[in-house]
Amino acid sequence: MAQQTNYDDFAQAYSDENESSLLNAYYERPAMLELAGDVSGRRILDIGCGSGPLAAALLERGAQVEGFDSSVAMINLAQRRLGERVRLSVARLGEDLPYAANTFDDAVASLVFHYLPTWNAALTEVHRVLKPGGRLMLSVNHPLLYPWNHPGKDYFKPTLYTDEFTFKGQRAELTYWHHPLHVMADAFLKAGFHIERIWEPPFSKDAPEEILPENLRERDAFLSFLFFELRT
Repeated sequence: MAQQTNYDDFAQAYSDENESSLLNAYYERPAMLELAGDVSGRRILDIGCGSGPLAAALLERGAQVEGFDSSVAMINLAQRRLGERVRLSVARLGEDLPYAANTFDDAVASLVFHYLPTWNAALTEVHRVLKPGGRLMLSVNHPLLYPWNHPGKDYFKPTLYTDEFTFKGQRAELTYWHHPLHVMADAFLKAGFHIERIWEPPFSKDAPEEILPENLRERDAFLSFLFFELRT
C-alpha cells in the first residue's frame, strides 16, 4: 500500500534537483511567478515552501513572505537559504495553521495539494488566513497525468498512487492523490473561493536546450501541471 511521502528522506537531493530541472526551474516556478504578478509590498504565505526557492524569488520581487512545510529537513534548508528574512514554521496543510485570520494578501502552493486525500479542510483554513479579496495561486499534477501514465485507471475515481523518481542520483517515491478536475473545482467553491484562472502554461524560453527532451524542442508546452488562480 502506498505511504505518505516523507521529504525528510531525500530533502537535499530534491532541493538540488529543483534548482535547475526543467519541471521546476523552467516550468512550474516561472508560471507561479507569472500568476503572482507584481507582488511588491504584498504579504504572501508560501504553502509547502520546501527549501525556499519560490519564497526567495518572491522576496526579490519585493514581497513580504512567510512559509511552512511539513518536512523539518526542508524547513532547515529553507532557513539556510532565506536567513532571517522569512518566518518559517513546521506545519501541515490540512490542519490548523499558525496564523491569525485575514493575515495575508496572497498565498502560493506549489505542487502540494495533490498530496491530500481531500481538499476542503485545507482550503477552508487557507481562506481563513487570507484577507478579503486575497488570492491563492496553486499548482498540482495535471489530472490527466494519472490515467495517461497508468493506462486503464479510472480518471473519475479519486485514487492514491505512488510514482518513482531519481533526484540527483537518489531514488525516491512520491505518493499522490489523483482528483478529477470537477472534484478540485467543487472544493474551491465550497471553501468560498472564486476561480479566476485555470492555466496550462508553456515552459520558459530560457530553458537550456540540453535539458529539453528531443520531442519538446519544437514545442512550446507539454502536459505536466495544472495551475489555478483563486480569490476569496
